[in-house]
Amino acid sequence: SSSNTNPCPIEMTEAERYLFDLNGYIIIRNVLTTEEIAQANAIIDQRQQSMIERKEGPLRNAVQGTAFYGSGPGRKDLGGVLEWGTDSQIFKSILAHPRLLPLFHGILGKGYRMDHLPFVIAQDKGAEGFQLHGGTVDCNSGQYNPELAYTCHNGSIRSALLGCNVMLTDHDAGYGGFCVVPGSHKSHFKMPPGMVDGEAHQEYILQPATKAGDVVLFSEGTVHGAMAWTQEMQRRVCLYRFSPATHVYGRSYFTNGGRWPEKMYEGLNDAQRAVLEPPYANRLDRPEIVEDGNGDSVEVSSRSDRKKQHDRELFGTKYF
Repeated sequence: SSSNTNPCPIEMTEAERYLFDLNGYIIIRNVLTTEEIAQANAIIDQRQQSMIERKEGPLRNAVQGTAFYGSGPGRKDLGGVLEWGTDSQIFKSILAHPRLLPLFHGILGKGYRMDHLPFVIAQDKGAEGFQLHGGTVDCNSGQYNPELAYTCHNGSIRSALLGCNVMLTDHDAGYGGFCVVPGSHKSHFKMPPGMVDGEAHQEYILQPATKAGDVVLFSEGTVHGAMAWTQEMQRRVCLYRFSPATHVYGRSYFTNGGRWPEKMYEGLNDAQRAVLEPPYANRLDRPEIVEDGNGDSVEVSSRSDRKKQHDRELFGTKYF
């Protein structure tokens, strides 16, 4: 179902560009409808038993005794969200969602691709969050992170890795969950002691207030994490990561002969299928999603037939 009655914009607005460049993240409201949120949560309810709690020490994401640790329970993770047949329809819609497409193009460029396997994150009351991590300059080591980096040159924004948090429950102020250090995508220094654990300089760590159906897009070059969850209701988000056409961090895309798990491809339109392409340059016949507000069709970016013929004669393949 359509997420709103108004036609979706076909390019990132000046306001969106400014806010993302300023803060390193942006909230897009009401991407999913009330019906879609209810349906997605019902589908997750059916799979509660498949959630894996991060109980053991090596799986913990926060240090015991620190602000992000909570009161004991581990975070719960649920994988396979694009492999549930018709139950995956809403989750697959995010890949090339008409409301998100202008921002994906504005932040990642045409030919953007899914980089990580998406999954559902759940926190019960008291469950730990995640100490701060990431950064164009790593918040822990102070080293440059080219695989996460945020850049903006000549008015063109690029994020080497973009987080896409689809909020499936309300996150009112003080609830906990996703948090961010606004502007940290441009920081040149590692964090001062205690800050990554939420023990120092807490006033600079923000938990954005969101409602179910909102989407938070954040550069992985922006330092982020999660606060312990304080509410009786289970916190739920679905987390995706996307990259520009020629960037790659994850490697699941080639575990199946250069493809993702086969079930992911069921019921996709051309645009959604294009997002599952492996990394390669646009001009090498990459399908690019058409910017018409629908998010369902592609056109192929290509070189001349004569150049491809030359490469075939030279290398035995039309792609060098």
